Amino acid sequence: MSTSLPVANPAMLVLARESRGKRQGQVAQEMSEVLGVAVSQGYVSRAEAGRLNVAEDRLDAMAKVLGYPVALLCSDPAADGVGVGLVHHRKKVSLGAPALRQIHSELALARRQTAALVAAVGGRHHSFFRAELTEIDSPEEKAIELRDRWGVPPGPIASLVRVIEDAGGIVLVRDLGTSEIDAVSQWPDDGLPLFLLSSRAPGDRFRFSLAHELGHLLLHREPGGTQDQEGQADRFASELLMPAGVIRGQLSGADIARVTELKPRWGVSMAALIRRGLDLGALSDWQYRNLMIEMSVMGYRAQEPAAIAPESPAAIADIVTGLLGRGHTRAQLAAMAGLLPAEFEQQYLKQLTSIQELSMQS
Repeated sequence: MSTSLPVANPAMLVLARESRGKRQGQVAQEMSEVLGVAVSQGYVSRAEAGRLNVAEDRLDAMAKVLGYPVALLCSDPAADGVGVGLVHHRKKVSLGAPALRQIHSELALARRQTAALVAAVGGRHHSFFRAELTEIDSPEEKAIELRDRWGVPPGPIASLVRVIEDAGGIVLVRDLGTSEIDAVSQWPDDGLPLFLLSSRAPGDRFRFSLAHELGHLLLHREPGGTQDQEGQADRFASELLMPAGVIRGQLSGADIARVTELKPRWGVSMAALIRRGLDLGALSDWQYRNLMIEMSVMGYRAQEPAAIAPESPAAIADIVTGLLGRGHTRAQLAAMAGLLPAEFEQQYLKQLTSIQELSMQS
């Protein structure tokens, strides 16, 4: 009885290639070097279109070039619930489409990885809720509702990552390869809310971007990338991190020294605090303009003082710790996540080591 050979799934080939930021021509050239025979860009194009089967030595070469296990390339993204789907992101206008496709693909594969690890411990429940806006709602009201539902005490939020993880969300921090994007997020109806944050973002921008993405997931079932949606997510983030009822009095007539003092207390940038003061009527237009001029003169628009320490996720690290404690090997967990062992170490175990070191120091 013959056993059929493993064959690459065309859709997964596209996802894997884009997650590595490679063009079809690059993949073809690198496959040629691995195999010692010419592979054309047309071959890769036809493989991704499903017009030919990639198996045996060419499948092995493709896996080596893309840096993923053969088993991942042969898996069906649709069956695994993997795909780019509907993605929210906080990015600069200058970010190009290829870079954005790469990050969206990274998010899709990260969802596959974390879903496999979560499933191995029996699943994870969440308390996220859809809070789509109506004509009588405001983003600020939804932020207040979230604090109430999740039991977030009044005042500054010490760790926004912890609040989101306690509610069942998944937060990952990675180098996204560019400073043009701070965060992407996704919440499929049949999965957990997932946030992918840039490790390049300063701590204050990291927190605001995470709050902004949280606003998107609650307020906007379908991302539109419109100015309205971005403004609504910013308003949600501002109320969540700087609730009007508490911070208005602290910002009333504030000068640069006062704003510098408030920054570490609230975990947001000085610029965000000044803008919040204007929006809440705690600062006049004249005071706002003078503060922003003073920020520029002092060089604070380029780099603010009183840096905010970055936040570190712990939920997935705890899951990995639990699985290792149950006798799973690192190689088994890597295969489960659809990664080669070296990348699994980098993405999940290195983070675990850092968290353990921080815990020992505290």
